[in-house]
Amino acid sequence: MRRWLPAPLLTAALILLWLVLNRPFSLGQLPLALLFGVAAPALLAPLRPARPRIRHPLKVLRLILTVGHDVLVSSLDVFWTLVRNHSRPVHSRFVVIPLTLRDPTALASLTMITTVVPGTVWCELARDCSAMLLHVWHVPDEAEFVAFFKRRYEQPLKEIFES
Repeated sequence: MRRWLPAPLLTAALILLWLVLNRPFSLGQLPLALLFGVAAPALLAPLRPARPRIRHPLKVLRLILTVGHDVLVSSLDVFWTLVRNHSRPVHSRFVVIPLTLRDPTALASLTMITTVVPGTVWCELARDCSAMLLHVWHVPDEAEFVAFFKRRYEQPLKEIFES
């Protein structure tokens, strides 16, 4: 059964979407909707990544709150840097962050977090996933930023997905 319906909710959603988009409803649309709803998830199942195993669900909530806090603080920091007197230069640069994460879902989460937080932009991930390149808005001390980044984001993701 799992082979033909690898994602039952997705199958139901695709059938319903087919029927809603193909208005007015006709009896001929029902077999097409069933065919599409069953065939698409079954054919595309090998492309779906393995389900991640979350080891510490409460740490997910803490990480979400941390990222939310950092988004607010970074937004204000970028805003005040742009508005204030331009006598002090902004120290933006590319920073290479060495990574110990190996779980694909954790790495994807880390890249999304860095893209969401204002002032940081994910640029590249090394082929062997050993490092990530970021462009950071304001980095007076690169070593301090790397330590902060690893402690704030990489370590919680490692605890959630790998430990």
